[in-house]
Amino acid sequence: MIKLIVTDMDGTLLNDQHEIHPDFWEIEESLNEKGIMFSVASGRQFYNLESKFDRIKDRMLFFAENGTHVVHKGKDLYVNSLDKSAAMDFIRKGRELPETYLVLCGKNSAYIESKDDSFFKEINKFYKKIEKVEDLTEVDDTILKVTFCNFNGVEEHTFPHFKEYTNDYKVAIAANVFIDITSITANKGNAISGIQKELNISPEETLVFGDYLNDLEMMQNAKYSYAMKNAHPEIINASNYVTTFSNNENGVLKTIDELGLLKAEYTLKN
Repeated sequence: MIKLIVTDMDGTLLNDQHEIHPDFWEIEESLNEKGIMFSVASGRQFYNLESKFDRIKDRMLFFAENGTHVVHKGKDLYVNSLDKSAAMDFIRKGRELPETYLVLCGKNSAYIESKDDSFFKEINKFYKKIEKVEDLTEVDDTILKVTFCNFNGVEEHTFPHFKEYTNDYKVAIAANVFIDITSITANKGNAISGIQKELNISPEETLVFGDYLNDLEMMQNAKYSYAMKNAHPEIINASNYVTTFSNNENGVLKTIDELGLLKAEYTLKN
């Protein structure tokens, strides 16, 4: 029996307009009544996730910032920080790359130097607390990750510059335009594994959904691992199943319904 559902947000639960499907709230309530915990695992900031699920935040698990910050009922369950001196090195390196924007992701806020309006508009989708500072290396906060944005695509233009660090740090392509660097032990999979042990929930009782490369380890911590129809090829290869429908077709909720996890009297509307 499924006891825990964990879903990525962008490209997975959300459509391409970053919207939650209207049916979600009734479905989550049905799952909760059956004792199934719904949770999200995202590269997004905790404060962003909390605001999106404000009405049910006290019964959800939040695996924020790619699993570096896990929160339940307003309490930090797990924080996996990035060495500050390493973070500063990544910032200095990132500043040298053309058409590259930086986000320093702290526990209390996200920090940026750039005043570019298009960049701010983009990251404002994923971070609720953002501070513009003159120098990222002067920030005083617990550092969770360093994020780089390149609107031309990070897999080709950004990742090659940080490939040399992959033995010592987790360098994850989180989306077409974002790449994240965290502690080597920080990923969604490790965070989920820790919570599974704490809640006495097995991988056989866990259902996960993901679409991009920062979801890779998450696929390995659930028997019911679903790559979205629209997922990156590596995620499709790593998962046990693939959804019939994409994120724009309400794929997560339709799969939950197909698996018979909702109350018998509930009917998915769309």
